[in-house]
Amino acid sequence: MAENAQRNDTRALESFLESFEGLEADRSKSGGAWLQPVRRAAIARLADVGFPTTHDEDWRFTSLAPIVTTAFRPAEEAGVRVTAGSLEPFLFPGLACHRMVFVNGRFAPAVSSLSGLPQGVRIQSLAEALTNDRPLIEPHLARYEDFHQDAFSALNTAFLADGAFVSIPRGLVMAQPIHLVYVSVPGGAPGATQPRSLILAGEASQATVVEDYVTLGEGTSLSNAVTELVVGDGSVVSHYHIQRESRHTFHVATLRSQQGRSSTVASHTVLLGGSLTRRNIHPVLAGEGGECLLNGLFMANDRQHMDNYMKVEHASPHCDSRQFYKGVLDGRSHGVFHGRIIVHKDAQKTDAKQTNMNLLLSDDAQIDTKPQLEIYADDVKCTHGATIGQIDEDAIFYLRSRGIGEASARALLLYAFAGDMLQRMKIEPVRAHLERLVAQWLPQGNLLEGDR
Repeated sequence: MAENAQRNDTRALESFLESFEGLEADRSKSGGAWLQPVRRAAIARLADVGFPTTHDEDWRFTSLAPIVTTAFRPAEEAGVRVTAGSLEPFLFPGLACHRMVFVNGRFAPAVSSLSGLPQGVRIQSLAEALTNDRPLIEPHLARYEDFHQDAFSALNTAFLADGAFVSIPRGLVMAQPIHLVYVSVPGGAPGATQPRSLILAGEASQATVVEDYVTLGEGTSLSNAVTELVVGDGSVVSHYHIQRESRHTFHVATLRSQQGRSSTVASHTVLLGGSLTRRNIHPVLAGEGGECLLNGLFMANDRQHMDNYMKVEHASPHCDSRQFYKGVLDGRSHGVFHGRIIVHKDAQKTDAKQTNMNLLLSDDAQIDTKPQLEIYADDVKCTHGATIGQIDEDAIFYLRSRGIGEASARALLLYAFAGDMLQRMKIEPVRAHLERLVAQWLPQGNLLEGDR
């Protein structure tokens, strides 16, 4: 029934097409008018293919019926205000950082903090960069994430207007992380935000970027984000994606990274909120000797749906990739892990490993996992595996035999299972804050609070 509704209902698509027509005249006159042909091509592609259904292999386990049957409008901008106090619960205590805050997709300088930037570093609104830095961003913006292949990327590109632009010069090591906070403030009608981030890391540079998605207030909203990360030769970049939006939010987020020679990218994902979440990660190891880590934790309960889709492309020889993802599912929630590794013909000496582990805490929770390898080279080392299970009763017995109550034993084992993913995160204030959120999420998590 839901799939039939998805196939036949065009409310969301018609609403987006109508909204685009209403915005086109204003954007054709704005400072980013040079991008308008790209926006038109993207909306034309979306109109042509529509949104995917469960008949599409990459969306086989996720019905978009709740999204496509909702008539979204661009989220309200006028009159929406966010104070520093309202953001306080979402910040990381003790973290010194450069912070950009976006409210309903628009940069909010009043609650941002960008003082003390190292010389040569640019951290600014993408809307400003479209006007003032066209020669710098035009070779990269919308050049890597292919909107012809994904409807939500096409939607984001069609409404591309603002987001974060980060440019780190060659050889610079960023001492402080960059914290990008995307705040959704729902209005009376369902609203959609389309944040776009472009991050350029010059050769031999180092940086950490934390993307954080939160909600203030109640109401139905769609957060559809795309990040393009361009990593120069010999650079090291850590990227965090934290999603803790309200249960009335639909969240779709794509990270497309392009890696140069001998570069290293670590992608960390933590999904805790939202009603329906789809996280896409598509790294391309384009230069020889690159390394890539995809480290993720998703935790769902009630009727939450969380879909993790990864496509790792090994395009050059002597590259290593690692995928470690864990899911914890309770209630009637549904999780998806689809990990795809593609080793191209010239990518000899590839070393790739993919691991997905899941715990089901209730009889009604469900997980679909699909590890996948496509190998076109003949001198590679690739492995993949997936496990689905419940808490080890022998481990619970062991803890109880040493005087620990059953509820505490279960909480400790769950915390250890989830916390293993957080230990790979190197920024201590971020990791500590996420550990507290995980402890609060877990059943009987209050039993751990005294130890935090």
